[in-house]
Amino acid sequence: MAKHTTYFMSEDARAQAEFYIQSLGGKINSITTYGELPDAPEELKDKVINMSFKAAGVNFYISDSDYDQLRHGNAVHQSLEFATESEAREAFANLSEGGKVTHPLTPAFWGALFGQLEDKYGISWMITTEPVADTTQQA
Repeated sequence: MAKHTTYFMSEDARAQAEFYIQSLGGKINSITTYGELPDAPEELKDKVINMSFKAAGVNFYISDSDYDQLRHGNAVHQSLEFATESEAREAFANLSEGGKVTHPLTPAFWGALFGQLEDKYGISWMITTEPVADTTQQA
């Protein structure tokens, strides 16, 4: 069995992690800077080599990366499923601040709320609620 954890490469790991923590609720678990490594270049000493944080009850990793090497794309989305409509709406509103909504958070045909957005860091998110059980069907 494998454990999946998202690892973000960032132009500003501290700010991006703080945005997710503020948007979704959470905390920083650990942080290591390049300055903690032996012989680290002076210009990198305050940059994050690895940070673990929790947001929306999910563990994530993030680090500062070579800005010229970063390429954002839409082939991968972070997907968060919330137990309640209010949690989903709050997360959607917070994550879309400074970004763009690509599909509004609306009722979907499968009985859940569903929406998509790209946050201000270029990360694509799908926000949904747990599907509502159809009580009209019998087993």
